[in-house]
Amino acid sequence: MAHKKLGKPILYLVLTHFVALLWQYSLIEGRSIVDEYFALISNISDLLTASFGLVAMILVVLTSLNIARRAIAYEAWYFIHLFGYAAVLLAVPHQFSLGTDIAGKPIALTYWISLYLFVLANVLWYRVARPIVRTLSAKLVVAKVERSSSDSVSIYLHGKNLERFKAQAGQFFLFRPLTVAQWFRPHPFSLSAQPTSDTLRFTIGSRGDDTAMLQNIKVGTRVMLEGPFGVFTESRRTKKDVVLIAAGIGIPPVRALAESLVAREGDVTIIYRVRSVEDAALLEETRSLALERGFDLHVLAGRRGQANSWMSADLLGESDADRLCQMAPKVADSDVYVCGPTAWSKAVERTLKKVATPANQIHTEEYAW
Repeated sequence: MAHKKLGKPILYLVLTHFVALLWQYSLIEGRSIVDEYFALISNISDLLTASFGLVAMILVVLTSLNIARRAIAYEAWYFIHLFGYAAVLLAVPHQFSLGTDIAGKPIALTYWISLYLFVLANVLWYRVARPIVRTLSAKLVVAKVERSSSDSVSIYLHGKNLERFKAQAGQFFLFRPLTVAQWFRPHPFSLSAQPTSDTLRFTIGSRGDDTAMLQNIKVGTRVMLEGPFGVFTESRRTKKDVVLIAAGIGIPPVRALAESLVAREGDVTIIYRVRSVEDAALLEETRSLALERGFDLHVLAGRRGQANSWMSADLLGESDADRLCQMAPKVADSDVYVCGPTAWSKAVERTLKKVATPANQIHTEEYAW
């Protein structure tokens, strides 16, 4: 979430830096901003590479806007997002050759080079080397594939000493099948069952090119995992009572949380919004789990009730806030976990605020990128 919020402000600061310095040099040299820019990049090669870095950063931010993400596939967005690394690498040299705080100052130069190398080493270790080492040691393979609905499957991974991942119910991994077509394109998927020492399970809906291919992944396929990530876990819990709210393929982390929560009968309420009861992923599992543990389960199926409603239309005339309080009377004094599409999750949050649930008790996980 912090990464998502900081992306645009960082770009604004970099653009301000670029425009302000270019304007300053143009005033000193008595040239127009355009003439000064071409004069600088013609004489100082590091400024040309920094310009390419700025273009790469702009491209990353633009393709992260909601309107752009809706227009491109996740796979294309992922590749473009890798340009963020290129943006940093291309921008660094001009700091060493032109920066007044660094250029010509051996101690400052050594310090900043060491700092950049330290960051680069961490990126290479956590994003490349550690996932490879863990995968090789855990020997993760697809052990079983089960159909969960017409457009989703549950994939069981088997391996050794999986407790080393320190995964918790509610977290997600970057899932990378080691096949010719998909090894270079990881996707974020949440655990749909409480992890064990030898099994991790993911329930994956068909939402794009690669997720459609994963519906037919073969048993025995090697898989690399990067993670776990996320704080959609019981560690954020502050209250005895818990309300779990999910929509569609947002059910996997909610179902995993319901399985792992330390709770007594009546402490947990599950609300599951689905298109249809007959085609809802993990619904029968969730029903059995709720019955076994004494949790209240409410399934909201069918079309929406009102234009801005996140609930179904089976109780017309009542507000979402009223219906939520009927299903979960203690919602204002509960921890509420919400997982679903971004717009739907925002609608749930608005309802929670209307019923006076404090913001620190609302925990969201959006299945969006």
